[in-house]
Amino acid sequence: MKFKKITVAIIAIGSWGAISANAQTTTAEAESAITYNAGLVTDYRYRGISRSAHKPAFQFGEDFADKSGFYAGNWNSTISWIKDSADSASPSNQSARGPLEMDFYAGYKGSFSESMGFDVGVLDYFFPTNNLGGVSNKYNGVSGNFSNAATTELYGSVNFGAFEIKYFDSLSNLFGYTSSKNSMYVDLSYSFYLGDGYSSVLHYGNQRMKVSNAAQVTSGVTDYNDYSLSLNKDFDGIVVSATAIATDWSKRGSHINDVLPGSGTTNLAGGTLVLGLKKNF
Repeated sequence: MKFKKITVAIIAIGSWGAISANAQTTTAEAESAITYNAGLVTDYRYRGISRSAHKPAFQFGEDFADKSGFYAGNWNSTISWIKDSADSASPSNQSARGPLEMDFYAGYKGSFSESMGFDVGVLDYFFPTNNLGGVSNKYNGVSGNFSNAATTELYGSVNFGAFEIKYFDSLSNLFGYTSSKNSMYVDLSYSFYLGDGYSSVLHYGNQRMKVSNAAQVTSGVTDYNDYSLSLNKDFDGIVVSATAIATDWSKRGSHINDVLPGSGTTNLAGGTLVLGLKKNF
């Protein structure tokens, strides 16, 4: 299962959808709002890694935002990385399942000044029916087991105008890696508004994984970087996007591509262009 860090790629691939409160026509503060989104991407990338084996993924979500700054929501995507983590050719003929990712999150947004804000919250990744805990990989004859794929992270961010730095810390094992509690991800991004509905986001991320059996399950990779640049166009609530994504996975660990038994020789961490179509309503 070489870390399916799923990306967000920055498109409609983000791990959770953007949250915004609807403005009111009166002079009173904006009231609470519930928004929805649904879309399709050509590849579901999370933190630079494909979670759909370079195949299209359907994604949808719902968000609640209160005028106080509190928000909560749910975001979902079809995936294949859990199924692909099992080597069916092994002596035990093992198999895995888990076709859906469901993310639940809640947090609070506020500001220190007109140009400086913050965001803190908790994010839970839930994979219904997944049995990743029963899967093991081998390297040089030594087996490495996975745990359940469910993951919980705390996050916090500070933004200075269009620049944002965000930090994630896992409270549980990270996506099935045993003894990986307190794995960390740092996300740096800069957003550009180009006018006429066009926008762009430049992103850099670093994932540090505390993996006790890295040689067996990640080819020795315990940290890597991912990069992306997106171009988005909003047509009155319909967002079309293109995101170029790359990682340095192959330069880490044993210097090989990120592959899974079920996805053959597909390099899940290789550079790609992800196209997306999302409807906000």
